[in-house]
Amino acid sequence: MCAKRLEANEGGGMTEVRTRTAIRGTKEPVRAVNRWLIGIASALGVFQLVALPLVLLPRDPAWGWSLLVPVLLTTPFWSLIHEAVHGTLLERRAHNDGCGRALAVLYGSPFALLKAGHLLHHRYSRTRERTEIYDPATSSWSKAAPGYYLRLFGGLYLLEVAAVLLAVAPAPVLRRLARRLDAPDSVSGPLLERIAQAGTLARFRIDAGAIIALHTAAFLAYGAHSWMLLAALGGRALIISVSDNAYHYGTDLDAPLEAMNLRLPRPLERLALNFSLHGVHHRHPGLHWYELRDRFEADGLHYHLGWTAAAARQLRGPIALRG
Repeated sequence: MCAKRLEANEGGGMTEVRTRTAIRGTKEPVRAVNRWLIGIASALGVFQLVALPLVLLPRDPAWGWSLLVPVLLTTPFWSLIHEAVHGTLLERRAHNDGCGRALAVLYGSPFALLKAGHLLHHRYSRTRERTEIYDPATSSWSKAAPGYYLRLFGGLYLLEVAAVLLAVAPAPVLRRLARRLDAPDSVSGPLLERIAQAGTLARFRIDAGAIIALHTAAFLAYGAHSWMLLAALGGRALIISVSDNAYHYGTDLDAPLEAMNLRLPRPLERLALNFSLHGVHHRHPGLHWYELRDRFEADGLHYHLGWTAAAARQLRGPIALRG
């Protein structure tokens, strides 16, 4: 049986290729693992937003400490959405995208936005998208630093969540905004253009409505304890935002396929669904998460840094563009 998946090409774009599917018996255990992971992630989301405030907190506010679990599992939660973005979470496209949309609602941002943004990241990484780079000819470290650190310490996730407000904008308005924001050092223009497409915008609006309704109801359910949910979402925002550019900070420009493989203890690497093998993923974005470790070893690749060291070095701040 043949299947289709996306692979990166040298220009940083995505090429559809046909691959030979392995014997069904060897794949089935992994598919079962993915289904279990989807179930666990969904259950944690429902626990955080529904069961905890309605059932457990009224009995004992100490149950609020249990919110540390979904916060600490932010990376594997995002990794499942990331698999859906690349069409590798579930075999059938409809099931894959449906699960991706449901998980993204629990995450707090529409799947259409996350998918478009991430695929543009693959296309424009280190070209249009250079998060930490500033041009000394038009800016300075002191001018670039506030926005950089705001994004690093939670701002990226907050932007993903705030994007639900775009649901009320008509498509022509989004297209005009896309043209206005389009710039050589930004993916905002192409991102809004993709969201403005008819089918994409419809899905975006449905999911944005679900996110607003679910999270509004959750905050009302938490009541006097709503600060707990806010703190948990703040923890998620910090982890997402710090992790996002750690694999690219200070790497070569104009090289969309380049990213770092970061060392984690093997159990944590597995828990993160091998997301720390980011260099392998950028070279082979069509691989499933469970295939990344084998490709890493087969290609004789090495770790560039430890994950903690890579995340911490972002504290150095913006980097000046060199001529």
